[in-house]
Amino acid sequence: RRSPRSSPMSAQEPPRPPPAAAEPPEPEPGGRYEAVVPHWFYCKVTDSRERWVPFSAQDSERLEEAHGAGKDQDDVVVPTSGGRYDVHLRTRQRVAVYWEEEVSEVRRCTWFYKGDKDNKFIPYSESFSEELEEAYMIAVTLDEWKKKLESPNREVIILHNPKLMVHYHPVASSDDWVSTPTEQGRPRTVKRGVENIAVEIPSGEPLQIDHLVFVVHGIGPACDIRFRSIVQCVNDFRNVSLSMLQAHFKKAQEQQQVGRVEFLPVNWHSSLHSTGVDVDLERITLPSINRLRHFINDTILDVFFYNSSTYCQTIVDTVASEMNRLHQLFLQRNPQFKGGVSIAGHSLGSLILFDLLTNQKADPEEDEHRAQGSRTTSSTGGIEEVKEILKKLELSEYCDVFEKEKMDRQALFLCTETNLKEMGIPLGPRMKILHYLSSKTETKVTAELWMHPQSPPNASTEIVSSLNIPLSQVSANYPQLNYKPTIFFAFGSPIGMFLTVRGVKRIDPNYSLPTCKGFFNIFHPFDPVAYRIEPMIVPDLEFEPMLLPHHKGRKRMHLELKEGLTRMSVDLKNNLLGSLRVAWQSFTRAPVPALEAGSTEAEAEAEGSTEKQPDAKPEEPPAAVKEETPLINVGRLNGGNRIDYVLQEKPIESFNEYLFALQGHLCYWESEDTVLLVLKEIYQTQGITLDQPLPGSQ
Repeated sequence: RRSPRSSPMSAQEPPRPPPAAAEPPEPEPGGRYEAVVPHWFYCKVTDSRERWVPFSAQDSERLEEAHGAGKDQDDVVVPTSGGRYDVHLRTRQRVAVYWEEEVSEVRRCTWFYKGDKDNKFIPYSESFSEELEEAYMIAVTLDEWKKKLESPNREVIILHNPKLMVHYHPVASSDDWVSTPTEQGRPRTVKRGVENIAVEIPSGEPLQIDHLVFVVHGIGPACDIRFRSIVQCVNDFRNVSLSMLQAHFKKAQEQQQVGRVEFLPVNWHSSLHSTGVDVDLERITLPSINRLRHFINDTILDVFFYNSSTYCQTIVDTVASEMNRLHQLFLQRNPQFKGGVSIAGHSLGSLILFDLLTNQKADPEEDEHRAQGSRTTSSTGGIEEVKEILKKLELSEYCDVFEKEKMDRQALFLCTETNLKEMGIPLGPRMKILHYLSSKTETKVTAELWMHPQSPPNASTEIVSSLNIPLSQVSANYPQLNYKPTIFFAFGSPIGMFLTVRGVKRIDPNYSLPTCKGFFNIFHPFDPVAYRIEPMIVPDLEFEPMLLPHHKGRKRMHLELKEGLTRMSVDLKNNLLGSLRVAWQSFTRAPVPALEAGSTEAEAEAEGSTEKQPDAKPEEPPAAVKEETPLINVGRLNGGNRIDYVLQEKPIESFNEYLFALQGHLCYWESEDTVLLVLKEIYQTQGITLDQPLPGSQ
């Protein structure tokens, strides 16, 4: 039954008993009753343990508003948690929108009791809470306390006074013959109203969504050191992004230029392992070391699956279709969304995304634009290269024919015997040219031309597929995405290693992803799976990756200390060597007049200065790296900007690199520095910058 008091909108303040109300006799008769303010909770089950979690303040208000409007009878759906979960009011269920998850129970909570295990407060059922509230209202109004109520589990609750209410939990015994409720057993605290229990209620997320990011996981179903799913890890990433926005984009938030970035997980592991392959693997797996073998089958083998043409197709189809489905669903639920879309991949997930992106088809206008660019940049140089090749083959007399046909180097490598015949090249020269092309194609075309941006529009599919094989290693039909990603972020990525293994020795500096202009390769220095990309573009130059600035605006103290100690040790070493050399020379040299002694001192000083000169060299590289790194040209893969970014290790991690290697590969989900770089680059595309630029950032 519903008490007349429960008009939620009339609720104002929690009950404030008079100061002397701690003892039962003292409350004044006919006290003023104020209705309790309800708050909505949902039940989260983790490892068969229930935990009641409060909705954010704005979500709870929205649910209470729908409840107060009498919409419980209809199957009204209220979006919560930034639109990622729907609450069905009539059935009191919380349902995930974008991914599969167990349905959670939802409760409108007013009364709570303290649980046994973790001392967290648990809400009573809505019907029993109404009974408690009715009894409380009568007790306050008539000043009649010591009220006893019986819970649905036949347990006793006693309202001693407004500040002391107790729930007696019976002690379980094997010969429990007592059938009536009893006050025996452990008393548990009862509280009225969410403001009287120790629980943190989140304020909620900004309603405005500026950008959408899809996040693809790596091998296995678990994504971090705590064996959590991609959904839980992306939840962490999103929460860190909200705190980083408040800390570093405060001005833009105050001017309502910035709302938030939505991160949605993309799961492909469950689809792969639902193909029946697990049953086949189980049949051939040895029975010994069962847990280790099961772990390998469930995680490590994902790498081998991706290198199999059958399962690679399943994986890329799943990732592309899931991202397209999520994108379409997101736009349906957010019709006012005008922002861009970016993608992020962790570990093997980044390789899957890279392969997808390299096989996307650009718009015809972009192709035409690229073709024009290739004509202006490579037509003259390309024709000269062809002339050099003909000269090497002693066929210089045919240079005019190739120039007339506008044959540059790339076009030459795409020539067939029929093409050369049509150009009027005789059989002998034709054979020489074809032999040269066949010998160079295996070593160079597959390794370099694949990464070349100016692929000919009319190239035959046979040639194009042969050029793509070194990239994808297995022949797969890569699906097209329904959108053009703004930026591609790779966390702890093995892309560089896989490209090298596939035979790609060098990435053409002019190459860029067909539909995505931004690419950032972010890694922890101890991550055993991560590899760099920039040395594949600029192989002749040794340079450090960009050091990711600390989110609090400075280099970590232990790194500064390490650099300082390194410089100090170099100084001490050189000074010591210099003084030892002077001492040795003065010891071995025969006594000389004072006049000569002056010259000896001068020589010693000169030698000391020559000794000190190498001293300056060890100090130069760090400074030089810091100054020069932004000026290094690393090609068009990230629009001319740097690609490789390394995180700063924590002080404890620097004690033992091997000990923290696994953690280094799984640290990105809660890394403020990683999240801040992602937000900085996303908002930079919208012309919005950090409140204060971080030192060392590009």
